[in-house]
Amino acid sequence: MTAEPVVDLWRAGLDRVPEEVWEHREARTLILADNALTSLPADIGRLRRLRTLDLGHNALVSLPEEIGELTGLDRCLYLHDNRLARLPRSLGRLGELAYLNVGDNPLVSLPEEIGGMVGLVELRAQRCGLRELPGSLGRLTALRELWLRGNTLTALPGGVAGLRDLREVELRENALEEVPEALRGLPLLRRLDLRSNRLREVPHWLAELPALEKLDLRWNRVHPAPRLLDALARRGCVVLC
Repeated sequence: MTAEPVVDLWRAGLDRVPEEVWEHREARTLILADNALTSLPADIGRLRRLRTLDLGHNALVSLPEEIGELTGLDRCLYLHDNRLARLPRSLGRLGELAYLNVGDNPLVSLPEEIGGMVGLVELRAQRCGLRELPGSLGRLTALRELWLRGNTLTALPGGVAGLRDLREVELRENALEEVPEALRGLPLLRRLDLRSNRLREVPHWLAELPALEKLDLRWNRVHPAPRLLDALARRGCVVLC
């Protein structure tokens, strides 16, 4: 089997993208991680056969709208550990993308257009200063993992209730005062991390989640009812509190 074309410039000491990169029109993977890039040229839109793009661990302050022209991206887009204050609306055109990591950027919010990324299986937006999530998140019906540690969320949008494939939800270190009702009834949810929030109570319906294997409630000022703990334990669910 012929290897797919890869352009690998990991830790190459770059402060700009070399012009010769744009000549690799057949590239399937472009790795520009761990450099000192502050911008990404609009030329990125030329590489329309890319399936994976790694821009993690740079100093990017913005992304061009042309990134939305990479509609062949169906594997991974790494944008984590940069200085992005916003994401381009054109990301919503990447409907085949499976994995998106935007963590450790000062985003404050995600664009409503993220709901167009209907192929997402895993979304990571940890430590982004997010105060709320867009309602369009409920359109990501292929989503299995949602990682949101270290934001300031007080709720989840109601549409999350329709994400029936969710297996793992990390809400550690947010500002939740109650377990989001939107998680109620998710049939495949296995792990729910609610550490270090402001929870006031633990709802009985958690015992009704049929696939729940681990519930982490540590560092909240709550004391789950013994009856609830017994019900979860009988089903084999590990509860940490």
